[in-house]
Amino acid sequence: MFLVYHYRQNNESPLVSITGETMGTTYHISYFDEEHRDFKKEIDSILILFNNSLNTYLPNSEISQFNTSGSFTFELPYLLPVLEGSREIVNITGGAFDPTVMPLVNAWGFGPQEEITNDSTLIDSLKQFVGFERVIAFDDKEVVKKQSGSTLDFSAIAKGYGVDVIADFIQDQGIKNIFVEIGGEVVVRGENVEKDKPWKIAIVNPESEVLNPKFIAYATLKDQAMATSANNFNYRIIDSVKYSHTISPTTGYPIVHEILSATVFADNCMKADALATSFMVMGHEKAIELLENTKAINAFLIYSDGHGAMNTYITEGVKNQIELL
Repeated sequence: MFLVYHYRQNNESPLVSITGETMGTTYHISYFDEEHRDFKKEIDSILILFNNSLNTYLPNSEISQFNTSGSFTFELPYLLPVLEGSREIVNITGGAFDPTVMPLVNAWGFGPQEEITNDSTLIDSLKQFVGFERVIAFDDKEVVKKQSGSTLDFSAIAKGYGVDVIADFIQDQGIKNIFVEIGGEVVVRGENVEKDKPWKIAIVNPESEVLNPKFIAYATLKDQAMATSANNFNYRIIDSVKYSHTISPTTGYPIVHEILSATVFADNCMKADALATSFMVMGHEKAIELLENTKAINAFLIYSDGHGAMNTYITEGVKNQIELL
């Protein structure tokens, strides 16, 4: 997912902007600091530790060590909060979000192993390792497997949590007006001081091309997190059939829904990130039902009517923040 934010910068501006790479993507950070402090070195150090805890592509990360063993005692401070956050979203979504889906993610070629299959027998056999509360247990010291062969994949929640971690670090330095984005997931604190307005973020049209993204809306944010999930830029083609990277923990197969993208607004990006993926798994009808019954969650959904037309749904809580183009 791509974002756009505009600012004027000159020698007198208190704006500090930092960019870099992490988690297989890029990050963009802006904050207003009269002292012009540059925290890139500290931010990169935090992100290295963060990846050493939660990145499944690193064979010695904490999550990789757990996945290849039966238990793991927490050392870094990141794995436990993500487990706690995952349990909350699993319960909210009735299991549409489930980080134990890792064996299926790998089987469909979207994980570190890059294996690709559409073998129904294999898919059915892997489903025995899926089910958060059924196969995983944890306390404040360690996480253990209830079933050998179960593995964890936090790709649908860790990036959002990383945004929260970096925003908290910058705020702890006494800075109030902050913009943090990692791979399209966003947290803002305060406002865009130079414009004296809330931060303004673009939302990509899910039917646009990866090399030529077009925007469908702008969202204004203040003291808020935003995350978007879509399937247009991440898929596999097997026997001329396009398969989404979003895997249903229930069926074991990539989702096939009319929903095109889900943008979620929350008080933290970990929750927004996980819920955006959950809504893609659920489809727009079930997602709207959940949103109607859970007023604390706000979202902007884009979906097809099945005949080529694109529809949108915006919860009441953020209607005044969304500007459709």
